[in-house]
Amino acid sequence: FQFFWLSLNVWLFGKTFLLYNQGLQYYYLHQMLGLGLCISRASASVLNLNCCLVLLPMCRVLLAFLRGSQKVASKKTRRLLDKSKTFHVTCGVTICIFSVLHVAAHLVNALNFSENYNEEFVTLNAANYRGEDPRKLLFATVPGLTGVIMVLVLFLMFTASTYAIRVSNYDIFWYTHNLFFVFYMLLMLHVSGGVLKYQTNLEEHPPGCFNPNKTLRQNLTVPKAFEELIPDYTTEPFPEDLPVPEPFVQSGFMRVCSEEPKFQSHFPETWFWISGPLCLYCVERLYRYIRSNKPVTITSVISHPANVLEVRMVKEDFEARPGQYVILHCPRVSALESHPFTLTMCPTDTKATFGIHLKVVGDWTERFRDLLLLHSNQDTEILPIFQQRRYPKLYVDGPFGSPFEESLNYEVSLCVAGGIGVTPFASVLNTLLDGWKCYKLRRLYFIWVCRDIESFRWFADLLCMLHNKLWQENRPDYINIQLYLSQTDGIQKIIGEKYQALNSRLLIGRPRWKLLFDDIAKCNRRKTIGVFCCGPNKISKTLHKLSNSSNSYGTRFEYNKESFS
Repeated sequence: FQFFWLSLNVWLFGKTFLLYNQGLQYYYLHQMLGLGLCISRASASVLNLNCCLVLLPMCRVLLAFLRGSQKVASKKTRRLLDKSKTFHVTCGVTICIFSVLHVAAHLVNALNFSENYNEEFVTLNAANYRGEDPRKLLFATVPGLTGVIMVLVLFLMFTASTYAIRVSNYDIFWYTHNLFFVFYMLLMLHVSGGVLKYQTNLEEHPPGCFNPNKTLRQNLTVPKAFEELIPDYTTEPFPEDLPVPEPFVQSGFMRVCSEEPKFQSHFPETWFWISGPLCLYCVERLYRYIRSNKPVTITSVISHPANVLEVRMVKEDFEARPGQYVILHCPRVSALESHPFTLTMCPTDTKATFGIHLKVVGDWTERFRDLLLLHSNQDTEILPIFQQRRYPKLYVDGPFGSPFEESLNYEVSLCVAGGIGVTPFASVLNTLLDGWKCYKLRRLYFIWVCRDIESFRWFADLLCMLHNKLWQENRPDYINIQLYLSQTDGIQKIIGEKYQALNSRLLIGRPRWKLLFDDIAKCNRRKTIGVFCCGPNKISKTLHKLSNSSNSYGTRFEYNKESFS
């Protein structure tokens, strides 16, 4: 996909380059600026397209609506929506690449405007005189100054978006990424300068023509045979009754024009490109603010092993589908920051409670945990908090769609979780516990890989209840549970009657993915299996590769994933 998008942008760059290189309306400007004109305008067209589209993947409400709409009935079409983050990143990288070209071209243009200053075309010049310091064009004009600031903003956004920064300090990424609004405001000012102009009267003044309203002897050596035919004049128009000498009309290097060239700035096309998506994004943000303006009611907080916290809440008129996620905002933790968390429990017709599991791994989650728990050291055992206390105000924005909504729409699904990546599948399991017959899903392969044994206790009760329910309904083959422990320290802790059903499904080591896929394909011949993964990138890449490989059983695997990155 990234290669296709880059190829499309290169094609657009080439088409615009040829337009400005060969277009007669840019003849005089091209004579002054050379290839700097073509490169700057071609890169600007690519930037317009990507600045327009980069916002659309961030319209989460729109994507969630499309994913749940009956009008988007095709799985393949809905799976394209799962590429929204990839598309956003691809557009961002494209903006950075072509911004470098755009800036380099305009640096050359600023120098050419100064060195190639032409007194005959004063309105065409951005410089005020020949030899003017090009730095004045960069720092003393609206297009130049806004361009410099935009480069700085883009540099901050790009560097803070790298994986290393996001992992080490998410706050830096979050705050710098919100500078996009400043970037767009500067962009609208940047294109309003009208530095580059085109000729509007090509019919009356073809480029390179001879204008008889100018003094001939200053620009042209006239043959003696025609000197008497051309009168002396200053600004008087060429007499209509005086015949124009044939050699001047028919010559291959000269045409007679009737007026001076006229130049005009382009209407800021960027406004057309970005106004729609920007307005759509702003309207959506306003809608999300209004929707999430009422705080939720926290009903319970449970501390799980391995620094995992479960928060259960209720909110009036809150509806969600299994696999979706919400964005939490706690003003007492941070006035501006908000963070996404996958729903592990969705509200149903019989209960209004919904919940999340969050792993305490950063400053925000640490402060949030300390506000919720009476004692921050209660993370060594499952401990419901029954004490009456006043929880901090918590606002929930969402829900928003994710690839895991499709897990119930396949006849057979393979769900692979790595560590805390089990959270999106927990909501699916909770939904199946309430009732599975109304869904298309008829067989679920659930693979969960963890480093320590205590992590399985996050959802051990849920897995046991679902297992027992299916046995009672005579459908033990509905779900195939496989738990993999990659580290063997503390394995003796799993022994116990409560989790006996899980003990028999616990395996030591890592899954042998190739054998696993072959076994699933053999048991589900000529079927389409949905593959869903939420875990480390190494597992995701392995599953993606295996899903795209062929097998001898006619089984087709369709890959979906969500990564921690």
